[in-house]
Amino acid sequence: MSQWLRRSCRFVAQHGTLRVLLALLSGAALSLAYAPFGHAYLAFIIPPLLIALAWYCSPRSGWRLGYAFGFGWFAAGLSWIYVSIDQYGGMPEFATVGILLLLFAYLAIFPALAFCCWRVFAKRHAAAVFLLPTFWLAFELLRGWLFTGFPWLGLGYTQTDTQFGTLAPLLGEQGLAVLIWLAAASVVYGLTQRRYGWLAIAISIAISPWLTSFYQPIQSTGESKQVSLVQGNIKQSLKWQSDQQWPSLLRYLDLSRPHYDNDLVVWPESAITALEPFAGDVLHNIDQAAQNSQTSIVSGIIDYDRDHDAFFNSIIVLGNSHTDSEQNGYRYGSSNRYLKHQLLPIGEFVPFEEWLRPLAPLFNLPMSSFSRGDFVQPNLVANNIHLAAAICYEIAFPEQVRAGVRADTDYLLTISNDTWFGDSHGPWQHMQIARMRAIEMGRPLLRATNNGVSAIVDAQGKTLATAPQFEAAVISAEVPLVSGETLYHRYGLLIPLLLAALSTLFSLLAWRQSTTKKQKADAGQ
Repeated sequence: MSQWLRRSCRFVAQHGTLRVLLALLSGAALSLAYAPFGHAYLAFIIPPLLIALAWYCSPRSGWRLGYAFGFGWFAAGLSWIYVSIDQYGGMPEFATVGILLLLFAYLAIFPALAFCCWRVFAKRHAAAVFLLPTFWLAFELLRGWLFTGFPWLGLGYTQTDTQFGTLAPLLGEQGLAVLIWLAAASVVYGLTQRRYGWLAIAISIAISPWLTSFYQPIQSTGESKQVSLVQGNIKQSLKWQSDQQWPSLLRYLDLSRPHYDNDLVVWPESAITALEPFAGDVLHNIDQAAQNSQTSIVSGIIDYDRDHDAFFNSIIVLGNSHTDSEQNGYRYGSSNRYLKHQLLPIGEFVPFEEWLRPLAPLFNLPMSSFSRGDFVQPNLVANNIHLAAAICYEIAFPEQVRAGVRADTDYLLTISNDTWFGDSHGPWQHMQIARMRAIEMGRPLLRATNNGVSAIVDAQGKTLATAPQFEAAVISAEVPLVSGETLYHRYGLLIPLLLAALSTLFSLLAWRQSTTKKQKADAGQ
């Protein structure tokens, strides 16, 4: 086996074009490991294949291979972005394709850097393969931070529905990604170097979900709340038209009214399209109706700070908040609100806007000039239910979500409008990301969207209720209240970093083992 693998690696190394093509196809195939396709096993097949392809690469060839893989990965995995640019960007098709190619070309830089750095160290010793998980994590963190960050398609998300997903409360999505690369490195190193003892790492990783099954930090309190999510299914082409403000609001009210006996009703992102300061009468009427029914309505809305000419993508609470408080109910300017912090480039803010906005409608979309809220904000309180909020894109940033979860947080709340992406795999990836946050934080998740995927998820990431896409609908469920704290919530990024440090240690140990063995062999001659 090891001899065949070595020969295969050498053969591919001698045919650079074939190697790059295989890397490109591997990246494209990896997109099938994510929702809605669900072929999660590919995440354990493709990484060792890539390592084998790069085994005899120079650093420059390692860059090319990593870049080809990354381009195929992001081009296939993020192809759904084409829908929004094509339908709402107002540009010719060649320009749409050109912008997407630029995006994919930029994102491919990060896996290329990881493979290039690995191959720099691999010139000295094959044991450097255990540095690859460390480099991978470093450049994935950079991808999630640089230019406000784009952390979509993290490798760990592929395991949301597998047994390995149960490790997320300990390791987080980023820790799962390190684990996948560590398993791949141990397999290829053990087979190519005939050091089969190193396969124990991969075996240990394979059985780790069962070894850690005793870890149950989250416990049900035995209580629950009745929650309804309202999916309005308002067409994006009509959403921001002024004459549609009242019809859209009536739809949400009509859908919600039969559920006023619930503890909580949730509307999606910017469900109320009137600017908050100019909608006071309507909001107070809804607030009073909700209070009379002893319920609470949480909704997305756009706030406008007239003093500073600033817009905020916001969430407000109407109806009951603190039921034992004398100042219960909605007040404009109340601190019981959430202001979106992590804004979506182009969609919610335009970098270099003085140059880009005149170029095309893509850079001048409705509501694309938002200001940021604080990174850490208090939980929303609705009917004495404490909600850690995130709006749309923010749910993909684990450290921000983690910063909002406290000991008394009852549920994660995320509201979104994925109408931009049509009938593509984008909304399903978004839902998968949100479910991973529920598993990491050990809290049930409420996700309300305009046209899907709206769902209620328990603290283990299992779906309790989901609404059909592209339909006006309401879903309801008894959502358990839980207590406890996951290891990942307590320590966050420190856990993946420790895993990466362990992988680096394995590299040093393997190098020392090999050096000692060679010295003994030389001494015996």
